[in-house]
Amino acid sequence: MILDLKELAPALRQNYLQHAIAPRPVCFASTVDRAGKVNLSPFSFFNLFSSNPPIVIFSPARRVRDNTTKHTLENVLEVPEVVINIVDYDMVYQTSLASCEFPKEVNEFAKAGFTAEPATLVQPPMVKESKIKLECRVQEVKPLGTEGGAGNLVICEILRMHIADELLNENKMIDQRKIHHIARLGGDWYCKVDETNLFQVEKPNTQLGIGIDALPDPIRNSKILTGNNLGQLGNVHELPAIDPSFDDPQLKSIFQYYSVNPADMETELHTYAKKLLNEGKVREAWQVLLALD
Repeated sequence: MILDLKELAPALRQNYLQHAIAPRPVCFASTVDRAGKVNLSPFSFFNLFSSNPPIVIFSPARRVRDNTTKHTLENVLEVPEVVINIVDYDMVYQTSLASCEFPKEVNEFAKAGFTAEPATLVQPPMVKESKIKLECRVQEVKPLGTEGGAGNLVICEILRMHIADELLNENKMIDQRKIHHIARLGGDWYCKVDETNLFQVEKPNTQLGIGIDALPDPIRNSKILTGNNLGQLGNVHELPAIDPSFDDPQLKSIFQYYSVNPADMETELHTYAKKLLNEGKVREAWQVLLALD
């Protein structure tokens, strides 16, 4: 299916985009208006865009159905300050409740059962239950259009972070396994980040990976290894050599049972290498694949 977005009704366009561009972190924004009335509302058009200066952007879009604007947008235009409270699984249902379109005089802290906690540098209160809070100064609000669905980029500089001690490791750094982030998908769907779905991908830094194009032909053209597997193999900094000390009982067994049939042996070696790669054992997988040389 090919979609020309200009030909779609705004609500349908939004539906496709929100399902396709996901998961999205949630900005739970607390703001105040000129009279000091507090608003608390979640936005999934949100992310980090710079660390020096520390800049995050969220976007309270104009409502698709009637082109009205949200109280959060009105507030930051009056008082250019915001606290962004990071949402984890422990507070996701309350956060969703706060997204109801209550009248302006209604305090979402009370409606959603959150505790307002004074910030230290800005006027809007923090959500006590949030384990990470960002006190921000609004640098600019950039409208992206005037029709329903148009975003308004609220560009925020983070002035101060508040981090719950329970999220820190022994080096006072955030342990990714301890904060169960949630993220927004399409429709009513969310996802939860925890140890059952976390995985690490080694990131190339100063040393370049050799690349998939540098892999030996039998490996690069394997019918067993996936694109992800080839990416793992191509991320080494130089083509590995056979290690005579590498000792693997399963590798010996493959040679013992399939040595008379080279095609079957290659299939078995690639299948075993794939298993090792899926376990993150890149060095071992290379030794298994090099055994055919």
